[in-house]
Parts: sequence; C-alpha cells; structure tokens
Amino acid sequence: MDALILSRIQFAANISFHILFPTITIALGWVLLFFRVRFNITKDERWLEAYRFWVKVFALSFAMGVVSGITMSFQFGTNWPGFMETVGNIAGPLLAYEVMTAFFLEAVFLGIMLFGASRVSARVHTTATFLVAFGTTMSAFWIIVLNSWMHTPQGFEMIDGVAHATDWWAIVFNPSMPYRFAHMMLASFLTVSFLIAGVSAFRWLIGGRTEGVRVALKTAVFGAAMLIPVQIFVGDMHGLNTLEYQPQKVAAMEGNWETDTNVPLLLFAIPNEELRENTFEIGIPNLASLILTHHADGEVPGLNDFVADDGTALHPRVAPVFWSFRVMVATGMLMLAVSWGASALMLRRNADRTGRRGVEGLPKPVLYGLVAMSFSGWLATLAGWYTTEIGRQPWLVQGVMTTKQAVADVPAGMVASTLIAYLVVYALLLAAYIAVIFYLARKAAKGEPIGPNVPQSTKAAVTVAAE
Repeated sequence: MDALILSRIQFAANISFHILFPTITIALGWVLLFFRVRFNITKDERWLEAYRFWVKVFALSFAMGVVSGITMSFQFGTNWPGFMETVGNIAGPLLAYEVMTAFFLEAVFLGIMLFGASRVSARVHTTATFLVAFGTTMSAFWIIVLNSWMHTPQGFEMIDGVAHATDWWAIVFNPSMPYRFAHMMLASFLTVSFLIAGVSAFRWLIGGRTEGVRVALKTAVFGAAMLIPVQIFVGDMHGLNTLEYQPQKVAAMEGNWETDTNVPLLLFAIPNEELRENTFEIGIPNLASLILTHHADGEVPGLNDFVADDGTALHPRVAPVFWSFRVMVATGMLMLAVSWGASALMLRRNADRTGRRGVEGLPKPVLYGLVAMSFSGWLATLAGWYTTEIGRQPWLVQGVMTTKQAVADVPAGMVASTLIAYLVVYALLLAAYIAVIFYLARKAAKGEPIGPNVPQSTKAAVTVAAE
C-alpha cells in the first residue's frame, strides 16, 4: 500500500478511537444533569447514587477523548498538510471556535462538577454540570460544522487555489449541517442509553440491586425506546439531503450501478468494482426507490453516472460503504427491538404478590442481552461514520480538493510504522477502558468505595468530611 492509503487508514484509526469517547461524554453530561436535577427536586438519594457512579465514567471518558483528540489533530500537519494549505482559512477558525466556546468551558467547570459537590452549593454544582454538558455539545457542534462543510461546502470562493470565506453564516449552516448534527446528537444519546442500560443490568445480575441501579436502568431503557424512532426519522431526512448533494454516496450505499426507477432495496449483494455490477444480490422490489424518493417508481442514481472521461471513478469504493451502511441500519433495528421489548416487560405488571413494575419484570436473558448491547452504540456510530466519510471519496472537500491532493509526501514505511504503533496503543487503551468500567461496576455492586464521592446530602457530606 502507498502512503495515501496508509495515511487514510491511520487517520481512520485515530478518529475511530477518538470518536468513541465524545460519543459518550456528549450525552452523558446531559444525563448527569438530569440525575442531578431530579435529586434537587425530589431529595431522593437514588438519583444521587446514579450520579455518583456515572460521573466517574464521564471523567474517564472525558480524559480519553481529550488525549486521543490531541493526537488526532497532529495529523493535519504530519499527514495532510494540503488540507490546511487549501482550506485553512475556513477550517482554522472553526476549530478555534470549538476551543474558545467548548474546551475552555469544559476545562473550567469540570473540576467543580467532579470534586466540588461538598464544597459548593447545590445550585453551583448543578450549574457546573450544566455548563460541562453544554460545553460537550458545543464541541460537537463546531466539529460537525466543519465536517458538514467538507461534504456540502458553501459560503467561500477560491483565490489562487486557496479557499476564502465570503459568508460565515452559509459556512456554519451549510445544507447538511442540521441533519448531521441532529443525527450525531441522537447517536450519542442512544450510545449512552445502551451503555447505562448494559452496565446497570450487569450490576443487577451480580447482586448490586440498589435503587440507584434500578432508576438508571429504567431511565436508560425508556430513553432508548423513545429516541430510536426519532433517530430513524432523522436518518431518513439525512438520507434525502445526501441524495440531493452527494448522489454518488447514496448510489454506493444502495449498491446501485445504473440510474433507474423501481430500484430494489438490496439486503445482500457482492459489488464488483471491475465489472461495475453486483455479481450476486438479494433485494426487496421497489423499496429503495420508495425510501429515497417516497415513491415506488422514483429514480435512484447509479454509480456508472459518476465516471470521468478517462475512466476514473468519481465515486467511493462501493463495498465498504454498502456494508457499513447495512451494519449501521441492522444495529439500529436491533436497538429498536431490544429497547421496546425491555420497556414492554418493565411496564407489564409482575406476577408476584408485590405487583411491582420495573426491573423485576426483566428476565435474565433480557438482562444478559442488555449487557451484550452495552457498546452497541459504538458499533452503530462507527458504521455510520465510515458510511459518511468513505462515501465522500475521492473528495476530501466535496468538489474542491481530493484526498490525493492533500496527503503529505512521506515514505510509506514511516506511515506504516506509526500506524502499527497507534493500533497497538489504541487496542490496549480500549481494552483497559472497558475493563475499568466493569471493574467500577463490580466494586459498586459490592458496596466498596471506587474513588472520590460526590455527596449532596448533609449526611453524606459529613461522612466524607470525616473520612
């Protein structure tokens, strides 16, 4: 493989590792705020118990996200200098806005959120939690703005091969940004919902049947059940936007080679790049046309329309986009089935004499299923991200510059060696991260201390002070 392919793989590895943690912290900050506000209103200690445990997971995830984000940003200079040379006048300010409006906000108030509960008033601590959650969302906003602009660039002009901003409102609110931002926020909340549900189910199975675990599990399952239909709707809107601005990506997602009407939805296919056709396929008649155009006889673009005069493909490699899209959709459908099934069981009145509804209504197989789904949000997010980013190829900025034009002129061996180092380190860190989360869960289930508490009640504050 040449330096271009290796550099693409290296950046993909870095961003794949990095995106896992913001996907958790973006939504978990708001979930923690919900727990905190519920405790403020009800004075019910179970909400505080849930806050105490999950704020530790937030701190761990935040630290991993910051470190991996710094590493990823280095590659703009080491691997992709052409990117900033061409569009730095737009990308640079957007990244600076993230630092000024999000990172500083998180850095200032994170300490109060984690360690100030017994030192500041409940109002101040709640405000700090809100500002950290708001900061993570603003961080996501600016990153999505830049990424969306790369897909649907607006509000600029090219002067001597360099992009110059002419309308910042058009740049920020480019055509795909609202759909991408909503889709990413919902993906984050679904990721956190299944993480909380899975880890809480694990604690419940090993004997940690506290009220804090109960309320966290119920909140997560019901939250996922409500959000997944919204995500499906937003995903459909996002697909229609993509069809308008990046039809070649949609053609690759559908594995459709010839522009036609009454196009089937392919459940399985083997795309053949050389023959420019599918050597085998199983599909549902007319369904792709119906989904994409809302008409059974609607026209769906074909990949063969996106070929240069010299025969060069102006569309992405089909198989990675085709399969990553199906992994994302399949994971979403599984999320829908699991969350709705678990919600129905918890709402059903139990057969025992207590007549209680809730976690007791979940049989062990369902609890084990929730544990297995703990990191399903990561799978769906990565599959969706690969669909989006690979689907943009060969463009780095759609219609402005190709990936090949931006890559650094460095030896392939150098890129390969650093890629291997990254992969080894990331594999170890990811294994350690997951192990620590379940270690915290086991310690909490046994009632053992797992680090600094964040007490709110007077009794808890006195206990910690005495310790």
